[in-house]
Amino acid sequence: VREAAGIPGTSVRTAFLCRDKPAMKQALREGGIPCAESTGANSAEEVEAFVARVGFPVILKPRDGAGASGAVRVDHASELGAALTSLGMNRQGRSIAVEEFIEGHEGFYDTLSIRGRVVHDFATHYYPNVLEAMRKRWISPQFVATNRIDSAPGYAELKALGQKVIDVLGIETSATHMEWFAGPKGLKFSEIGCRPPGVRAWDLYNVGNDMDLYREWAMAICAARPSQRPSRRLSAGMIALRPSQDGRISGYDGLDAIGKAFGPYIIDAHTPPQGTPTQPVEAGYMANAWLRLKHENYDELRRMLDIVGQTVKVWAN
Repeated sequence: VREAAGIPGTSVRTAFLCRDKPAMKQALREGGIPCAESTGANSAEEVEAFVARVGFPVILKPRDGAGASGAVRVDHASELGAALTSLGMNRQGRSIAVEEFIEGHEGFYDTLSIRGRVVHDFATHYYPNVLEAMRKRWISPQFVATNRIDSAPGYAELKALGQKVIDVLGIETSATHMEWFAGPKGLKFSEIGCRPPGVRAWDLYNVGNDMDLYREWAMAICAARPSQRPSRRLSAGMIALRPSQDGRISGYDGLDAIGKAFGPYIIDAHTPPQGTPTQPVEAGYMANAWLRLKHENYDELRRMLDIVGQTVKVWAN
C-alpha cells in the first residue's frame, strides 16, 4: 500500500528479500556477497538433491524464520526425515530453506541507515553460536557488544560487508540486524532483518555508547539525519541463566557473590521469583533469568560474564 501510494519507506522488493531467506541469499550471491550455499525446497527430494551436491551437515529452517527459530542441523541422512517432519514439510507440504553449514564464530552487525547510508553501527559476538546455545540447557549463553568496532582493524571488513548488503537489498532508511560467520572460509553473510535486533540489544548499545538509539531511529525517520555520536566507551553484554530443569523456579545460588564482586558493572538483572513457571531452553536468551554487565575492557567483560555463568545456579523443580 505504501509503495503504491508513493509514501517513503521500505519497498516491496526489500521487504520480501529481508523475509524470504533463499531469495535473499540468491540476490546477495548475485551481488557478490559471500554466503553459504542455500536453496528453497518444496519436497524431500529437493532437499536430498541439495545435500547430494553440497554434503552434510546442512541447516534446515523456515523460509521466513528469525535467527535460529525453528532451525535444525542435520548431520546424517538418517536424521533427515525427522527434521523435515519437525518443520512441517512431510505433513503440510511446507516450503523451507536449506543451507550449507558454515563453520566459524558467529556474531551480528546492527545498523541504522539513512537513505541507504550507514550512520550508526554496532558489532556483537555470540558465545557460543546461536544454534548450540538454543539447544543445550547446561550452557549459559552470552552475547557481547564490543567497543572496539572503530579501533580494531578486523571490523573494517565487516563494516564494508554490511554496507554492501544494504546496497544490494535496497535498504533505505531503516534499522537492520545482520548475522555473520567468520571462520576457515573467511567472513560470510548469514541473514539480515530490516528491523532492530531482538533481545533488547539496543539497550546494551545505549549503555556502551552513552546514547539513545530509539531517539536516533525517530530522527532518521522524521529528520533524515543523526543527532548523536556513539562514544564507544564501554563494552556491554548479557548472559542467560537456564533453570536446572523445566517446572517452577525454586531458588538461586551465587547471586549475592556476583553482586559483591561485580556490583558497579551490573547494568540490570532479571531473576524470576520462586514459583515462576520456567520457559524452555529454545524460548531464547531472555526467557528465564539473565544479567547484563558493562566494562570499558572487552576482555575483562568476557571474563566477568564467564564467572557469572560458572557461579549462578537457577534451581527448578
